[in-house]
Amino acid sequence: MVKRLTSLDFFRGFTIAAMIVVNDPGSWSYVYAPLRHAEWHGATPTDLVFPFFLFIVGVSIVLSLSKLKKSGSPVYFKIIKRTLILFGIGLLLALFPKFDFDNLRIAGVLQRIALVYMFCSFIFLKSNKSVQIWIGFLCLIIYWAFMKHVPFSDSVVGVLEPGNNFAAWIDRFITPGRMYRETWDPEGFFSTIPAVATGISGMFCGHLILNKSKSLKDKIIIIYLVGSISMCLGLLWDYSFPINKHIWTSSYVLFSSGLAMIFLASCMWIIDHKKTHSNIRFGIVFGSNAIFAYVLHSVLGRVFRIPVIDGNGIQKTWMDFGLSTNIDPQLFSLTWAIFYTLVIYFIVNEMYKRKIFIKI
Repeated sequence: MVKRLTSLDFFRGFTIAAMIVVNDPGSWSYVYAPLRHAEWHGATPTDLVFPFFLFIVGVSIVLSLSKLKKSGSPVYFKIIKRTLILFGIGLLLALFPKFDFDNLRIAGVLQRIALVYMFCSFIFLKSNKSVQIWIGFLCLIIYWAFMKHVPFSDSVVGVLEPGNNFAAWIDRFITPGRMYRETWDPEGFFSTIPAVATGISGMFCGHLILNKSKSLKDKIIIIYLVGSISMCLGLLWDYSFPINKHIWTSSYVLFSSGLAMIFLASCMWIIDHKKTHSNIRFGIVFGSNAIFAYVLHSVLGRVFRIPVIDGNGIQKTWMDFGLSTNIDPQLFSLTWAIFYTLVIYFIVNEMYKRKIFIKI
């Protein structure tokens, strides 16, 4: 039996905490550059947060479904049920607090997590490791081919501009409701194809973690090496198919998945191999109720913007006070994000101490 790795829980929790920090500055007008998404092509540390989470979803799929796959237990209903619940929660968050169905955004973060989870789970159950890796590469090649070589909108070919690319064009046809941007959505449905490859990269690591014939040290070395190769391939592909989170390009998948592997291997080395468990509680706590923490931050974020103090929300009042001082407004904006993350941490930590784990 393979021993449970604490580093996986830390990885998941660290990613959720980072997601909260980058999603909730005091004001989007005052954000340090590394905490912003790249305007279009390229990547910042913030652009790595979401693919890191999809990556760990892939790892978790292998760890959680392996025994069920071997036993032949019927799990498809459970997978579809979980997918619908995640997708439904995403829709409810999009509606909250106004419940304006006319401007409902169908696509979203939880919706993408739900779809990647479903497709990766089905792929895992119906194929072996080698086939899964080939499916991942096929997703990247197919997406590249459509984005760079298939004409759209009056025979335009290979354009990768905001709202003017094959993915955005397809999404405008297949996506009901409002898009995040007027003409495109970063969580659009067509770019879910390469996002599935992100999940499959995590599945590769999940298979390796369960391999009983290799030592923990060997597993860490392999993940480091594969991650480094993947990152370099992404950087090379960037020259012809730019790294871009907004349209989830194939080069972006290789680059971000490579970095996710390197980060996971580092966590495994420090936490599981070296047995260094100090200062990791915050990651473990967030990881124990990851989806709940994300949903809670989305709800409270909207609550803190409801006008309650002189016509302003608590968040706006905080920033107005900061702007009236000599404190760097970017720093003050960051302090709100940290404060907000600590509020979420306090809640999930109390749940952790009481052994309350909400599984979706």
